[in-house]
Order: sequence, then structure tokens, then C-alpha cells
Amino acid sequence: MFLFSILLVVYCLTICGNLLIITLVSTSNNLHTPMYFFISQLSISDIFVISEIVPNLLYILLNNGGTITFIDCITQLYFFCACEACACFLLAVMSYDRYVAICNPLLYSTIMTRGYCIILSITSWLLGFSIIFFQILKTAKLHFCGPNIIDHLFCDIVPLLELACSDTSMIHLVVYVIGIPFVLIPTTIIVVSYTYIILAVLRISSSTGRQKAFSTCSSHLIVVSIFYWTIFSIYVVPSKGLTNTLSKILSLLYTVFTPLINPMIYSLRNKDIIKAVQRTFQKRVIW
Repeated sequence: MFLFSILLVVYCLTICGNLLIITLVSTSNNLHTPMYFFISQLSISDIFVISEIVPNLLYILLNNGGTITFIDCITQLYFFCACEACACFLLAVMSYDRYVAICNPLLYSTIMTRGYCIILSITSWLLGFSIIFFQILKTAKLHFCGPNIIDHLFCDIVPLLELACSDTSMIHLVVYVIGIPFVLIPTTIIVVSYTYIILAVLRISSSTGRQKAFSTCSSHLIVVSIFYWTIFSIYVVPSKGLTNTLSKILSLLYTVFTPLINPMIYSLRNKDIIKAVQRTFQKRVIW
């Protein structure tokens, strides 16, 4: 009941926090910019991720265990992996947005138009859901004839493959091949973008200007660092180096607590969002 209560509170706070970000970005005129549009897209992805995991986990905790059909398990795995892949692409797009804003400020409004931002967002979602589909299709065709107890918090790819009776070498190859477009490519975009950003900021003569430039990127860097640290710890580091308990804790970090802290990081460290919240509450008080 203690874990159930904690996860229930975290889930409610996460949904409320991310819905607040989405509502503010859609209703506040001063937040109608590419940066906040992509933040709202990331909030949508966070809502999908935590809603795929926590409700079923709450049911298991409440009933001291639970069962899930094979179809439901594969469905959970697909939507979870697809949303995580979308988050990878969205974080890369957000870093590109910051690169254009800082390195090419005069061309920013010309390059990052509303139509172009929508195209980048739709592309991120389509890539996430389409690339993962092939991995899930291969996984669904595996033969499961042995133990049917998943020693994990949800249907993730690694514990699921451990239950398969058939050869999983092809699946592991597919996972590594798929990892190139949705992990290495976004990571490369982020690293290259911030390399140019740092070089551009260091060329700014005034300390106030450098501080202002870095402040626009600090929130995104924190979110990227937390997200990719947990992803690489679980899926890139050899699984033999992680205990089951540590693997579960890291899984909780990027599936439950990362969606919780993302809106906090973007709101508490962002003056525009704080002002939008204040204006919204002032309107409510006036009414």
C-alpha cells in the first residue's frame, strides 16, 4: 500500500503537470514559439509513457500480483517503446531548435516556421511508431513455452526475450540495428548542436549575454542528461552488469519519475512559463 500510494501520487502529479504545460502552451500567446511547442509535444509523450506503465503497476500492487495476456503485453511493449523513440527524436529536434535560435538568431523566424515545426513533430511521431513496429513484430513471432513470469515492472524487451524458447539472436540484432536511428542519430544531433551552441556562446563578449544564452538551454540539457543516462544504463550497458533490482529502479526512473520532473524542470527554470501560470491564476481570481 505504501508503494501504491507513492505511485498513485506521482502519477496524478505527472498527468497534472504535463497537462498544465500543454494547456499553457496552447492558450498563452507569449508561449506560441517553436521551443514551447516542442516542450508540449514532449509532455504528450510523457503522458503516454507513464499511462502505459503506472495504471497496470498500480493494479498489480493493489492485488499483490497480477496477470497480463500475451497480446496486452506486446501492446504495452509497442506503445512504450514507440513513445520512448518519439521522445528521442523530439529531444534532438529541440536541440536543433536551440542551435538555430542561438547560432542563427536573424534567420530563426524564417527557418523555424509554424509549418516546419509541425512537420518536424509529425516526423518524430511517425518515425517512433513505425521503426519500433518491426521490432515488436519480430518479438510477437517468438515461441514462448517455458516460464511465464516476467521478473520486471512491465513488459520490457529484455525480460520478455529471456522467457522465449526460440532463438532470439535475430531479435537482438534487430534491436541493435533499430538503436542506430533512434538513439545514436538523435544523440549525434544533440552533441553537434550543443557543440556549436557552446562555441557561439563563448564568443559572446558580455557575461550577461552568455548567461542568458546558457539559461535557455540549461533545462533541455538537464532533461536530455537524465533521459539518456537511464536509457544507456539499461539498454547499452551489458545486462549482466545490472542486477534485477537495479534494472527495475532505473526503469522506474525513466518511465515514472522522468515524466514527473520534466514539467518541473521546464517550469521552475523558465520565467515565461512561470509568468503564464501567474497570469492564468490572476484571470481566475478576477473571474
